[in-house]
Amino acid sequence: MKATITFLFLSTLSIFSGLAQTEVFGKAKDSKGNPVFGANIFIEGTYDGTTSSEDGSFSFFTNSTGLQTLVVSFVSFQMFRKEGPVSEFSNLIIKLKDDLNSLDAVILNAGSFQAGDKARVSVLKPLDIVTTAGSAGDIVAALQSLPGTQIVGESGRLFVRGGEAGETQTFVDGIRVAQPYGASIQNLPARGRFSPFLFSGISFSTGGYSAEYGEALSSILLLNTNDKAYEEKTEISVMTVGLGLGHTEVWEKSSLSLNTSYINLALYQVIIPQNLDWNKAPESLSGEAIYKQQVNSGIWKLYAAFDSSNFEVNQERINYREKRRIDLKNNNFYFNTSLNSSFGNKWQLFSGASYGYSNNSIGIDAGELRTSEHALHLKGNISKRISNGIRILAGTEYFFTDFREDYFNNSATNFNSGFKSNLAAAFIEADILFSKKFAAKTGIRATYNELLEEVNLSPRISLAYKTGENSQFAAAFGNFYQTPGSDYLKFSEDLSSEGATHYILNYQYNLKRKLFRAEIYHKEYSDLIKFSSEEPAFNSNFNNTGEGYASGLDLFWRDGSSIKNLEYWVSYSYIDSKRDYRNFPAKVTPDFVANHSLSLVTKYWIEKIRSQVGFAHNYSSGRPYNNPNETGFMRGKTKDFQNLSFNWAYLLSDQKILYFSVSNILGSKNVFGYEYANNPDATGNFDRRAITPTADRFFFVGFFWTISADKKSNQLKNL
Repeated sequence: MKATITFLFLSTLSIFSGLAQTEVFGKAKDSKGNPVFGANIFIEGTYDGTTSSEDGSFSFFTNSTGLQTLVVSFVSFQMFRKEGPVSEFSNLIIKLKDDLNSLDAVILNAGSFQAGDKARVSVLKPLDIVTTAGSAGDIVAALQSLPGTQIVGESGRLFVRGGEAGETQTFVDGIRVAQPYGASIQNLPARGRFSPFLFSGISFSTGGYSAEYGEALSSILLLNTNDKAYEEKTEISVMTVGLGLGHTEVWEKSSLSLNTSYINLALYQVIIPQNLDWNKAPESLSGEAIYKQQVNSGIWKLYAAFDSSNFEVNQERINYREKRRIDLKNNNFYFNTSLNSSFGNKWQLFSGASYGYSNNSIGIDAGELRTSEHALHLKGNISKRISNGIRILAGTEYFFTDFREDYFNNSATNFNSGFKSNLAAAFIEADILFSKKFAAKTGIRATYNELLEEVNLSPRISLAYKTGENSQFAAAFGNFYQTPGSDYLKFSEDLSSEGATHYILNYQYNLKRKLFRAEIYHKEYSDLIKFSSEEPAFNSNFNNTGEGYASGLDLFWRDGSSIKNLEYWVSYSYIDSKRDYRNFPAKVTPDFVANHSLSLVTKYWIEKIRSQVGFAHNYSSGRPYNNPNETGFMRGKTKDFQNLSFNWAYLLSDQKILYFSVSNILGSKNVFGYEYANNPDATGNFDRRAITPTADRFFFVGFFWTISADKKSNQLKNL
């Protein structure tokens, strides 16, 4: 009897419970009315829910009553929310809007190469920057494997799409670096000052870049540091060229890294033959400190670095029997701080400052040339995503430069020159995603240059349209201005900014670790500096009547999936560029431009011997030079440039690496140009001297040891 009563009671309770449930049902569709399969539908704060079927329909029961919130979510769509009585959640037709910021949306990428884990489409990874054979850990050398760049071996700096090295600006966390290269002299290549492992991502723009950045006619290099260190470790480096030591301390919301290195090539130059007559081999001592602090709504970063270097060399000169003694001493200091935070209703705030100081003392035979530069950059901007498809950015910045040059000679009058420059800029820009297939970036930049007493406006626009799931077209246009370099301003301030206008069309295809990019461009130069003498001098006549152009095609292919453990990329560039500037008598191709450039980079991981091996081959066609023995200006051409390099990283253990690399394995006798005598010999012929690399090959051997708690971290990413 009791069992029967219990059964009837439970059955009745079940009936009433079923009567209390409410069915939620309907269909999920996209903006075009197509069904959405696999969307998550649920009552917020409960476990009641389901997923949509192939025809977009869904149905489930809930015990919830009263006012509730129905949530519908699916990848690449905006989250849908409907508030109201549960009884009204029936026979619903839910239209999901595209999430215009999803990973499969169109990307504004004309003229820009992204590297880093946060990049939507990464052309290079941070590891690539330092494991490219022949780069020797130099960011600039690794970037020269990308299309649009020129290998100018006697400089070592970054030349982009027919632009001189000074037309590229470097920024760390959005703040300018006034002296991005180490000290050097004519025909002796410089290296970048920064170690690649400091950065989580790199953006290399070959043109058409954002209105946020200025004072660069051709290109900008953006280096973004890591937000925080997560592991305490010590790193020790023993190399054929010197020693390195680094340590990182980590706390709950902050970290501090200290690194130092000492480089001395004296022993190396005794072992490896050199093409220069060194009195004192290059020597440098450097150090850096990186502090990062998480704050309530963002992160604060502080970076400080110094380096001191010196060398002495006897340089050959075609017009003199005796070599010229050059003794260089350089001291450099760089400071950078930035704060990223949020405030108010989802506004983002960025503020930052940098200060750079460089001092050179160059002994030239009996004379001495001293230069010093103080450079300050202050910047601030605010940004906000005001809707799913619109983001705005606005900011201001200020640049100050104090440059001074003094020349002393026992037999001549001392000569002094220099200038002080103040430049203020404001910019505003909008990113507009009309749909997942079509996007635009439009902005304008205004600058006031106190030294030149001028105002410039720079409108810029980029467009991108997605043609398929993995392909898209993009285009960019913009005006760019840059203050003349110190070589000119130290002698004359009666000048105007130089200008360039960029036109870029880009196609990109990306699928399963395979990437293809093709880009055509045209760049018009205006108001370039011209002068009347052989070299810029205090008595030169300067003006802004120069002009020029650069047009070309860049191709890039990367494949990381066709062959297991093998990654490779191929770059090709064609450029047609002519200029009438400096003391040129006509518009011609300048001596740093090679019409054709080709690079092949390969990296292969061999599991059995715990090694990564890599090859890189760089080729460029001959560069023009002026031969006074021939009629016409800049009609000569050097022989083609060839450089095959190799590297090998062997893991002795998880935290110990033995590394070996060699550049120019085949010993190609590359020539960068020629220096000609001022006067002809008895036969009427002008003698010449070839400008060649400082050494036919460069060998490097290093041992790198990391000490950390996990006993797994190593410096492979640093090599």
